[in-house]
Amino acid sequence: MSKAIDKISSTAVPLNQENIDTDQIIPARFLKVTSRDGFGENLFRDWRYNSDNTPKKDFVLNNPTYHGKILVGGKNFGCGSSREHAAWAIKDAGFDVVVSSFFADIFKNNALNNFLLPVTVSDEFLEKIFAAIEKDPETVIAVDLATQTISLPADNDPAKAGSASEKFDINNYKKTCLLNGYDDIDYLLSIRGEIEKFEHTLI
Repeated sequence: MSKAIDKISSTAVPLNQENIDTDQIIPARFLKVTSRDGFGENLFRDWRYNSDNTPKKDFVLNNPTYHGKILVGGKNFGCGSSREHAAWAIKDAGFDVVVSSFFADIFKNNALNNFLLPVTVSDEFLEKIFAAIEKDPETVIAVDLATQTISLPADNDPAKAGSASEKFDINNYKKTCLLNGYDDIDYLLSIRGEIEKFEHTLI
């Protein structure tokens, strides 16, 4: 199964809260295992479930109205400790993209290393996304990694042509890895010929 990310067009799950830290994303008591499998069921565990393990009906991930491959969070997403398990949990829960107006650096790097695309948008565009989803939960957000753009669908008003979109930044090396589904070793193997050619120039 390819891990590559190119174009993602999907509905989204809105989590309109700032300063979501990694302990809220995946509580520390679930960090004892080393396999990445199964972390998704404990994503936002303490926000999703009561002490008796019954789902909290008012939490967005328990609301069937919202679904999709894109998680939209508030500003300062992924702050707190550096646990890579936070990215594992989000990816294992079925998300390919996380959108916020600011990501903690360590979380951002962990996400990129686990084929989870963090898309940083302006505060204003983030509010547009939340408003669009609130108006219509079936709103489809388009993320194009090749062009580094994120777009909302065109307004139904014919006087407003086109769609609202914004560019986002990404490290060029990580962009190449995501587009091709490469981890660091895969990338080195992909340029093996160039490396060997360079080695020959040193002989």
